[in-house]
Amino acid sequence: MPPAVLAALPAARRPARADWSPDGGRTWIPARVGAAQITPDRTAECRYSGTADLLDVPVGGRDGINTVVTHVRLFQGIQGPRMDTPYWVPAGRYVVDGVSRTRLGAQVALLGLEDVIRTAGFPSARTIGPGIARNIVPELITEALPSAVVAWRAGVDAGADVPRFVVDADRWAALSTGTDTTGVGTGIASALGGEIYADATGAITIGPVPTLADPVVWQIPYGQAVVDTAETQSAEGLVNLWVVSGDGGDGTAVVGPVHVWDDDPNSLTYAGPDPVDDPLAPQRLGLTGVRVRVGRHTSPLITTTAQGDKVGRALLADSLGIQASLSFNALGNPALEPGDVVEVEVEPGRWERHIIDSCPYTLGSVSMSCTTRTTARRLL
Repeated sequence: MPPAVLAALPAARRPARADWSPDGGRTWIPARVGAAQITPDRTAECRYSGTADLLDVPVGGRDGINTVVTHVRLFQGIQGPRMDTPYWVPAGRYVVDGVSRTRLGAQVALLGLEDVIRTAGFPSARTIGPGIARNIVPELITEALPSAVVAWRAGVDAGADVPRFVVDADRWAALSTGTDTTGVGTGIASALGGEIYADATGAITIGPVPTLADPVVWQIPYGQAVVDTAETQSAEGLVNLWVVSGDGGDGTAVVGPVHVWDDDPNSLTYAGPDPVDDPLAPQRLGLTGVRVRVGRHTSPLITTTAQGDKVGRALLADSLGIQASLSFNALGNPALEPGDVVEVEVEPGRWERHIIDSCPYTLGSVSMSCTTRTTARRLL
């Protein structure tokens, strides 16, 4: 979002608009939109979901809103006092998961485009690869979603080799973070140390797992944007040492094991200087608070040690970051996306970096509610 538009947020008008497509995205028809709720959530199967009232639209049949081929796009406008026209921010591209006829049009339940790929399972067991990720991934996506735009973000190697592997039926698991019947990983995105999702424009995006080292996209001062804060901590899912291996298909490790751990002495989840080759170091050094929590990940798609290290660091970023979370209500910024890094003044003079996990909002509202996470740190 341009700085001038960001600065206009407190006093801006917030119009909304919608388009719908009767043919899966080839043609778009404008529609007036009434009440609409947008739910961006990085932890959900569909990163964007929502509900909306579409006004003066036909319902049912080939030429009306239906749950078979209809696509919907929503947009949030920001129009500051000196802006002649609104700046339009995409608020998701969706398929219709449910529709009810209303007196004024239709009320629709919406799911992101991941739902199209997720429900398009393979009719029979499928052998995938060998090949290059940038060739295999779009093929698997466009088989299910011919209109898809596939985007690769920096930090994920689109030119990586994908070895031959077999999946039973789950297309999305083959692309994302699936496992086979033995628990061995089959997801291409996870084997690249990344994640796959449909972004706010509907582009199927393969990007790196977000970390707190990513650039801050928004600073939220105490008392200005933050209305209320509630901090929680949980040990659920905490792993500070990952053991990553490439599986040869017969149970033998062809790569690894590669070990990746939290090596930051200032972290509450510090695993010690070398928990693999020197597990007694914490006792010898007087580090009585060190506790090792081990997780294992095996995938036949991991073919090099460097790839195993990247996968381990991506897993570590997720398994450490969930430990301290922050929920707050803030001035609505529709440009925020799950995975963005924000800097929040949680109390006067105390700033923290957090990764946005979810940021639901009502289309047209001046506020939004965000749930974030950050790595737990030692109190100084």
